Amino acid sequence: MSEPILALSGLTRRFGALKAVDDVSLTLVPGEIHALIGPNGAGKTTLMGLISGRIAPDSGTVRLVGQDITRLSVARRARLGLGRSFQVSSLIPDYTARGNVMLALQARQGHSYRFVWPVMRDRPLWQAATDILARVGLDTRASVETAFLSHGERRLLEIAVALALDPRCFLLDEPMAGLGSEGTARMVDFLQELKQQAPILLVEHDMDAVFRLADRISVLVYGRIIATGTAAEIRANSQVRAVYLGEEAAP
Repeated sequence: MSEPILALSGLTRRFGALKAVDDVSLTLVPGEIHALIGPNGAGKTTLMGLISGRIAPDSGTVRLVGQDITRLSVARRARLGLGRSFQVSSLIPDYTARGNVMLALQARQGHSYRFVWPVMRDRPLWQAATDILARVGLDTRASVETAFLSHGERRLLEIAVALALDPRCFLLDEPMAGLGSEGTARMVDFLQELKQQAPILLVEHDMDAVFRLADRISVLVYGRIIATGTAAEIRANSQVRAVYLGEEAAP
């Protein structure tokens, strides 16, 4: 297996007596989609927060391309290439879809957001943002204010913003949410292409999409990873079926 782009080792986070994340280790290697699944309350959100830097671990390490980023800020991790899909609340609602992507492109170039309107008149940035929106299928919605995009369109815009940062890997948190069956099918095709640019750590509740997409799957239950393997191996795992997938997932 290739050297990991992202490597977690022994990550642990307690909230009082509760171990939300308990000694989690996993890797993300070039060219793969590694899905993280588990029931509600399993610790997936906390683990993504530990990786992105929103939450500090009690112990363990996060390494990006071999560099220890465990104590770095969210912004510093992003500049080093950790691309997390933004939460909808992090998008600027009164900016257009193109404007949000242009600001991300500006940040990648190391500039601040202090001079917003000159940025919006920057023709190369304008074109680059338009090209990125076309990749996610939002080119016809580029001039629409984010507040007027549908929920599914905002999820696509989050990925476009992550793309603008040219990351070494992607952290995608439920990108299928709100897309519907047709939108989900398009997203599956897009993520299959996207993983060739940078590997993807994917949190997703749509099990059909997970089993179509994932090269590897890790199952998180009560803060611990109970199994990691291919889709076929996870489907066949009796412990996983018992605690999460249910017998309908049996081969």
